[in-house]
Amino acid sequence: MNERTAIVWGAAGGIGRALVDRLADEGWRVIAVTHSGEAMDRVALSVEADAGNAFDVERAVVAASQEAGEVDLFIYAAGDITAEPVAAMSPQAWRRILDANLTGAFNAVHSTLPLLTPTAPLVFIGAVSERMRLPGLSAYAAAKAGLEAFAEALRKEERKRKVMVVRPGAVATDFWDKVPFTMPSSALAPAKVAESVLAALMVGHQGALDL
Repeated sequence: MNERTAIVWGAAGGIGRALVDRLADEGWRVIAVTHSGEAMDRVALSVEADAGNAFDVERAVVAASQEAGEVDLFIYAAGDITAEPVAAMSPQAWRRILDANLTGAFNAVHSTLPLLTPTAPLVFIGAVSERMRLPGLSAYAAAKAGLEAFAEALRKEERKRKVMVVRPGAVATDFWDKVPFTMPSSALAPAKVAESVLAALMVGHQGALDL
């Protein structure tokens, strides 16, 4: 895996940052795409982009192409969450959650595919969506269920590639600050998620990866 290039969307989040660190540990050159434009350590390039904005994504991919002629691994770890009942949720809040978790995944894949090597795997950070069908999580649950359907169709289109959706249970990230639930004591550390993702890539796993 040495001297290969990975692009990580959502690289400044809890899981995204752990993936960047794990990839760097394994000798990968990493292109980090962040929503905030936060400068990141251990990466070849940091790029700012709102994944829900197609123009932003195109611009980020152009910058990535100037850094690396081709990319060997695509990871979409961007996302957002809110806890609001449907009756109270604004259309803007609904759109923000769908953009971050689902539309952004389409935008990122659509624009990055020409930059990927023919067999570059595609990895998406999903969720155990059937467990997320709780009051207030309609947008998040719908987005993550849609992400799984999107990834499955994409796998059938891109048959030379491994397409993986990681379905962790609770993960100890700042998402818990945005919802009125208590983080369970069994919540996974982001580093453990990253370790499992890299191990699955090493053995050529595709489809769902339940953690």
